[in-house]
Amino acid sequence: MTDLFQSAGLEQSAPRPLADRLRPRTLSEVVGQDHLLSETGPLGRMVAQKRLSSIILWGPPGVGKTTIARLLAEGAGLEFDAISAVFSGVADLKKAFDRARARRASGSGTLLFVDEIHRFNRAQQDGFLPVAEEGIITLVGATTENPSFELNAALLSRCQVMVLKRLDAEAMERLLKRAEGLEEASLPITAEAREGLIAMADGDGRYLLNLAEELFSLKLEKPLGLADLADVLQRRAPVYDKDREEHYNLISALHKSVRGSDPDAALYWLARMLAGGEDPLFLARRIVRMANEDIGLADPTAVHAALAAKEVYDFLGSPEGELALAQAVVHLACAPKSNAVYTAYKAAMRSAKSTGSLMPPKHILNAPTKLMKSEGYGEGYRYDHNEAGGVSGQNYFPEGMERERFYEPTDRGREAAIKERLEHWDKLRR
Repeated sequence: MTDLFQSAGLEQSAPRPLADRLRPRTLSEVVGQDHLLSETGPLGRMVAQKRLSSIILWGPPGVGKTTIARLLAEGAGLEFDAISAVFSGVADLKKAFDRARARRASGSGTLLFVDEIHRFNRAQQDGFLPVAEEGIITLVGATTENPSFELNAALLSRCQVMVLKRLDAEAMERLLKRAEGLEEASLPITAEAREGLIAMADGDGRYLLNLAEELFSLKLEKPLGLADLADVLQRRAPVYDKDREEHYNLISALHKSVRGSDPDAALYWLARMLAGGEDPLFLARRIVRMANEDIGLADPTAVHAALAAKEVYDFLGSPEGELALAQAVVHLACAPKSNAVYTAYKAAMRSAKSTGSLMPPKHILNAPTKLMKSEGYGEGYRYDHNEAGGVSGQNYFPEGMERERFYEPTDRGREAAIKERLEHWDKLRR
């Protein structure tokens, strides 16, 4: 199989990045993806049987998608052909399909690897269907985005989706040991800084090896500590796309942490989103929603705290105003929880849509004219402030409509007292 540097027109003696020199030569050398590549894993079984179906490799950057595709081609006895959706168009796809047809005519199969396949539009994605179904190519697409959202249903139905995992600390440590073995030297950092280096790479094996290569190139008299590591290495921002799946994953984690009354987890997810560059006002709007949806009348001050945080942020801006968002998140996470109003509103909306245009009962209608009085408007109305306890117990639902119970307060926070009052008023109505 052609070496990557040879295919790029470079000599073997040319300097090669550490990540390329450590590129796995067999599937067993790929770290962190044993759930797919072991003998019992789906890809391991395919290679053992030399029967490779079209697949989508979904996972974060730097976990081995390109390497796995290349090794799958080798293991299945297929020619490897690669294109990138970032740089390719319809003409490039046609050329790739023509090359695959020519190989098929000579008795060879083709694994067509499409990097960033989600960047192709729907019409381009549809172009893979006939050539894959005819067996002209075995398609292996790679994507960092959720295929459910980014790929055509027709294409997904013809491919198995394999989920690659973010590399954990153990897998990253294995990569560092391999790098030290190849360089025949230890990384010039302390044990604490080594852990910091792994955390800095954020699950991206390729980035970790790039950082390691930079450290190997330094001529240090003594090992770097954790405090000095960030000064020496340029740390990249956490992987976070504000308009992609990561955005929705993290806001879901924040919302559910608040709902689950976990202020520490809620603060962590808030910080993750702010560190990733999320719009603080988007977070402020979501915090207000949490106050109404998950806390409601169990703590009526929650929504005021949420709105106050937005006002403080508007007044101070970043980074000082972000503390107000953090305070609101902690308030909400620690507050008693109730979705009773949220549930009641949805039930009332369903009832309103199903009952049409029923009029209110006449006794609660105003009667500003003689005609309206003669029609019975306002007749029999009892002014609640004049009643014992301030509640008359009259019916306020439309005539002919059975009374419904939408709001069921909990026994948590201030709703406990509300629940007692409603039970008392129910007895008056009965």
